[in-house]
Amino acid sequence: MFAAALLLLAAPFVRAQNFLEGGRVSGNFQLDAQVYRADSAIGAFEVAEKMRMNSFANLLYTNGNFSAGLRAESYLNPILGYDPRYKGNGVPYWFGSWRNEQFEITVGNFYEQFGSGMVLRSYEERNLGYDNALKGAKVRFSPTEGVVLKGLIGTQRYFWEQGPGIVRGLDGEFALNDIFDKEAKYRTRVTLGGSFVSKYQDTEEISAGPDELLILPANVASWAARFNISRGGFAIDGEYANKMNDPSAMNDYIYKNGESMLLQTSYSTRGLGVIVSAKRTDNMSFKSKRTETGSALDINYLPALTRQHAYALSAMYPYATQPNGEMALQGQVNYKIKRGSKIGGKYGTDIAINYSRITSIQRDPLEGDTVPGGAGTAGYTSPFLAFGNELYFRDFNIEIQRKFTADFKLLVSYVNLKYNIDVIEGHPGDPMVNAHIFIADGTYRLTDKRAVKLEYQHLLTKEDEGDWLQFLIEYTVAPKWYLTVADQYNYGNQDKDRRFHYPAVSAGYTYGSNRLTLTYGKQREGILCVGGVCRNVPASNGLTITLTSAF
Repeated sequence: MFAAALLLLAAPFVRAQNFLEGGRVSGNFQLDAQVYRADSAIGAFEVAEKMRMNSFANLLYTNGNFSAGLRAESYLNPILGYDPRYKGNGVPYWFGSWRNEQFEITVGNFYEQFGSGMVLRSYEERNLGYDNALKGAKVRFSPTEGVVLKGLIGTQRYFWEQGPGIVRGLDGEFALNDIFDKEAKYRTRVTLGGSFVSKYQDTEEISAGPDELLILPANVASWAARFNISRGGFAIDGEYANKMNDPSAMNDYIYKNGESMLLQTSYSTRGLGVIVSAKRTDNMSFKSKRTETGSALDINYLPALTRQHAYALSAMYPYATQPNGEMALQGQVNYKIKRGSKIGGKYGTDIAINYSRITSIQRDPLEGDTVPGGAGTAGYTSPFLAFGNELYFRDFNIEIQRKFTADFKLLVSYVNLKYNIDVIEGHPGDPMVNAHIFIADGTYRLTDKRAVKLEYQHLLTKEDEGDWLQFLIEYTVAPKWYLTVADQYNYGNQDKDRRFHYPAVSAGYTYGSNRLTLTYGKQREGILCVGGVCRNVPASNGLTITLTSAF
């Protein structure tokens, strides 16, 4: 099938010139391996294989308007924390594509996103073991400047197989200035867009009780409309999405339409940037397999309106998007105190302040119902702009960066958060986590190539596992070498027998496009999140090897 698709797409091109003449081959490789040692005290149990490995190899061929590629993957066995259904070897991703100034046609596997992704986003996030690539065909058509039309059909990757549902989508985006304002007379720019996405999965009957049988729809449609308006340093954009009733395991098989809205406004000028965002989500889980409850086979993507923290302790309690219902607000201010001022110093001072708050939505029972959300019902009613009473997540943080001399710079940060561990991690009965986090990160340049970095992190909380400390020192010889020594210490755990250290040593070497990293030490159990999508990371003890290369 792959060879036939390549020949079909390449036919016009081959007639013009030899298929191989003028072609270019590129690619990259990644190997992640872990060697495990048992440490029952931290929950790192015996691993039968002793070593597990994930590896990826991408190969890309381009020649004029034609391109083709593939990705080979191997999981022997998957690194702990990745879904065991990845076990095996194969080529799960391949494609052939041809394009000119107006058309782009792709067959095979591909990634795509409509708007902000609320009705469709297929993508790969390797650190999460997440890949919902579509397999089928995609067409992109730009009949005139400012107009982009897309159409696609396919099934989603489901580890080494394809999901049972067929995904179909249409999207159009119209940059009005490029269409009507050819001479650029207007400073205000306006872009409009719209999407339609549907899934098909054979209908089936699900038992909701001893005497109740649910008949589930085979076709589920969704649509979205979006806009972007900008003028100078000001911009506002928004998107509204709606989904037909889609009873599934994710929403306890209720027959209620879903909807989501995302609004964002921003302003930037010299030394100042402001962003304010708001989001409402209600019953917007959208999967191509109605009985799937994990992260696999998501058709859409619901971005989390929270800051993505880079430091270990500030990222200890990451937020996971709640597709069944959430109200979210986020604001951020970036300000640069100009250099040469008394406060800004010789090089200026950067200040970033961020606030986010996420709650439940208000759910009112249907007429005659006492409990909203019963299987086989229309679920509940919910006022569109009403916040629920349950707090899911709140994060206030401030970060200050200053370069004091040509050789020394310092970052300090404070984070105050509330984290509903019951809702987000499924710990029923556990109290809300209230945490204060302090970070100091200083780098001193010894020579043009040598630098030392010192990092201090401190998390204070009376809930969950209590207080944490982390120290890190890193020595860098640019551009090839680095060596890091770090330790996390759960000194405030209420169970004195669980006040463990998690030391680790890491070294890396870079040569051209090749990079080798070795890390030996302990890893605490926790949750890793990227953009509101998460996976559990089990405790481990041992050696981690990462090798990347490109050509």
